[in-house]
Amino acid sequence: MSLPAHAGVDVGGGGIRVKIEGDEVSAYVEDTAPVPRHRGRVDLHRLAARIATTIEGAGVERLAGMVIGVTGLPGLVSEPGTLWQTLGDRFGLGALVVAGDMVTTHVGALGFRPGVVVAAGTGVITLGTDLDGVWNQADGWGHLLGDHGGGAWIGAQGLQAALRAHDGRIGGSPALLERMTARFGHPLDLVGLVYQSTSPAHHLASFAPSVAEAVREGDRVAGRIWAEAGRQLAQTAVAAATGLEPVFSWGGRLFDAADLIMDPFQSTVRDLLPDACFIPPLGTSADGALALAKAAADVRPRNPYLYVFTRTDAPRAQPLHGTL
Repeated sequence: MSLPAHAGVDVGGGGIRVKIEGDEVSAYVEDTAPVPRHRGRVDLHRLAARIATTIEGAGVERLAGMVIGVTGLPGLVSEPGTLWQTLGDRFGLGALVVAGDMVTTHVGALGFRPGVVVAAGTGVITLGTDLDGVWNQADGWGHLLGDHGGGAWIGAQGLQAALRAHDGRIGGSPALLERMTARFGHPLDLVGLVYQSTSPAHHLASFAPSVAEAVREGDRVAGRIWAEAGRQLAQTAVAAATGLEPVFSWGGRLFDAADLIMDPFQSTVRDLLPDACFIPPLGTSADGALALAKAAADVRPRNPYLYVFTRTDAPRAQPLHGTL
């Protein structure tokens, strides 16, 4: 008799990614639409519906366990038990773990080894942890207050340089202005899109690949933006290393541009911590979520980063902000 499958779900600024494994199924599926939000917070009701649709689209109706690594936790996810209420019975779950995507990225990158992992995509959040007594978060404050060095930050810096060129101000980049116009049209069109959007960070981050293209074609302004992004990520990583051996890894789609960001990232970390050790990521956030799903019986809640819900005592985790 085959055992039900497990699912690892990665919910980030770029959408939903799901890995499913069982005796009779192995699947990877994506939903690339922006994460649904309501008044700035992640809309868990709509998110649960999209997760369910994505999994059922892979032909899976029952699961032994599921782990959801979700952007915005902690901070922008107020009632993680909503996901259990919606998905528990629908898939016959024995256990559901809801974690910040920095936790699933950490496990994906380092397995269950202590260290620091920088998760950089649309935004940035860094976790230094031994998954026991040490839990150090750095950044993850959103595109208005933080996320320094992330995709939205790079895109915003690139668009600012483009607008400087449009205005004739010092520090502008004609190369970035050309790319901005090709992508968004007139600057007034861009302003309307960004300021009226329910997900401005998504639009800002969409320009980061154009900034990367400009670097590779020799634009110095774009080059300085990417180099500074690497330095910002490094400073965040070092800040999260307190109480841990200086072991570092990374995750998130921003690091796909390794030729642009890895050298300033690693060199800045080594300037601050000369004995730093870098380990290429073993897998993705979705891989980490799947690994946690398979180990769900042994996962302990660690509020506000990780919540565990089961058939026998759900929900057993309640927010305990300020206790870490």
